[in-house]
Amino acid sequence: MQANDGKSASNRGRSPDGKRIPPRSNWLVFFLLLALNYYLAGLFFPGSKGPEPISYTVFRAELAKDNVEAIHTKGESIEGQFKTAVHRAEPAADGQPAPAPREVKSFTTILPVFVDPGLETELIERGVDIRATPIQTQAHPLVTLLSAFGPALLIIGIYVWLFRRAARQGGGMFSGFGGLGKSTARRFDKETETKVTFDDVAGIDEAENELVEIVDFLKNPEKYTRLGGAAPKGVLLVGAPGTGKTLLARAVAGEAGVPFFSMSGSEFVEMIVGVGAARVRDLFKEARKNAPAIVFIDEIDSIGRARGQSVIGGASEQEQTLNQILTEMDGFSSREGVIVLAATNQPDVLDKALLRAGRFDRRVVVNLPDKAGREAIFKVHTRKVPLAEDVDLGDIAQTTPGVSGADIRNLVNEAALLAARRQQDKVHHKDFIDALEKIVLGPERPIILSEADKERIAYHEGGHAILGLVVAGADPVHRVTIVPRGQALGVTYQRPLTDRYNYPEAYLRAKIIGTLGGRAAEEIVYGTRTTGAESDIEQASGIARQMVTRWGMSDRLGMVQLAPRQNDWTGGAGGFMGQKPYSEETAKLIDMEVGRIIEECHEEAKRLLTEHRGALDALVAALMQEESLDEKEILAATGLPPAPTLPDRPITSEPGVST
Repeated sequence: MQANDGKSASNRGRSPDGKRIPPRSNWLVFFLLLALNYYLAGLFFPGSKGPEPISYTVFRAELAKDNVEAIHTKGESIEGQFKTAVHRAEPAADGQPAPAPREVKSFTTILPVFVDPGLETELIERGVDIRATPIQTQAHPLVTLLSAFGPALLIIGIYVWLFRRAARQGGGMFSGFGGLGKSTARRFDKETETKVTFDDVAGIDEAENELVEIVDFLKNPEKYTRLGGAAPKGVLLVGAPGTGKTLLARAVAGEAGVPFFSMSGSEFVEMIVGVGAARVRDLFKEARKNAPAIVFIDEIDSIGRARGQSVIGGASEQEQTLNQILTEMDGFSSREGVIVLAATNQPDVLDKALLRAGRFDRRVVVNLPDKAGREAIFKVHTRKVPLAEDVDLGDIAQTTPGVSGADIRNLVNEAALLAARRQQDKVHHKDFIDALEKIVLGPERPIILSEADKERIAYHEGGHAILGLVVAGADPVHRVTIVPRGQALGVTYQRPLTDRYNYPEAYLRAKIIGTLGGRAAEEIVYGTRTTGAESDIEQASGIARQMVTRWGMSDRLGMVQLAPRQNDWTGGAGGFMGQKPYSEETAKLIDMEVGRIIEECHEEAKRLLTEHRGALDALVAALMQEESLDEKEILAATGLPPAPTLPDRPITSEPGVST
């Protein structure tokens, strides 16, 4: 019996094909307002309908025919009515057919400057009514009464009906106003949507394990309530974009087999103050009706920001919406079977009242997947993709450190599209590598370069590659190409062997040395400088400045934080709100230390490239012939072994790209 009720509730308000049907009452309100607007427009803007101007000659002719019923004069103007409508022909425009004649009942004309002495006598003889008031069409008294009081009565009646309807629904003023205050949350139901389970989620096992308990509570609440326990009211999912927060929330609902209401935080906020709060009330009301259920609010930071920072103040729509969320989460118990899941990548901006125990009791961090996690995600997204025998998902996962689950899905899709474009029956390993280069490095640019320009680019990229082979601790060089891609004329791609999250100073210096290898090679070979090192200088300066201001790697400045900490999930900086927490003398010292680190690394790059000039020339010759070389071809062309490891080999969590 319970299953049948759930099915009827899920299909209520839907057509046979599953689409939602708007409520009839909302359409009724819409048509009433439309009719009211049409009536008011006709009342206040009646248009140009009125007495038709005619010539005095026509007036005299109709008077002679005894066809004038009444007139009214004012100065030289004569306004009147014909007994029988007169057909008036309009003149034709140039090159256009003449319009159809119009019927004229009421007319107006001008008395000529010369006085017509016989007009008055003729009017009296023909019994024309010479009125003292203007000619007006006499309307029925009921029509006159409705014209005077009808609009006001209609507006009052509509508003009374709207307020009574809103009071019955308990959703406030806006719930009855055409559905303006109705929740726009999408409902994912196991009977109408594709079921998502934990089998569809991979690479984030830590976050998944935190949510297993919630699934168990929704399935077997007696297991916890018999001992006085209760599931958390709210769970906040924190992580970088694309890590699978929304997918994880849907998997919780799919595993528990309960309705899942999904809504973005920005959908609550409207220009009209109070709409967001009404939608929050309606959302939680629907969730309680369908309990046990899950409410998922994506990007909750758009409405959950700390209060008191708005220009408008406490009356702002965002703050009223937040206050309503706080009230609703306090107003229900998790024993009702309603659990709130929310996702954000900016937890530092959320209001403290929202994060306190009793609202969002648990915070789950959804990190970027490691190598094993990436391999598992590749397996999930390649279930329906025919793979060739040469595809090694583990090797591809190792090649893609620092990418999210959404990035992996995009990579698989790009590889499948490339394989289809190449008329292949299966997706090969080369398709994945080419798709990765297209995503990370950009698409190839069909530009024609001279041999001199190609050689200069080859020496620039060769400088990066040689230093990637001889500098201790450098990431292995995966690929070098002088084919223009994206905004770069050439690219050197380095990949780590595994994921690490702690970077020693020696590794950071090796990173800067390799980044400056392109400029150093140009100076050694040509004795000049070009603009091709712009991106390299930007990367090297960024690493050196963080070493000085954030990581305390300057002996002259010591372990003092001089720059704000970056948001790990957005990459943006915060904390100091754009203000420098140090003096001008310290700023000068920071610039000096950054310049010193870069200069030392630049000199080391020039020394190493001069020492291995033969390997550099051999690599350039191979690039001029092949244009692109992989790791094995680079080692064969240079005759150099891979770079030696550091005592505690540091590996970056993101691929390094030098241009």
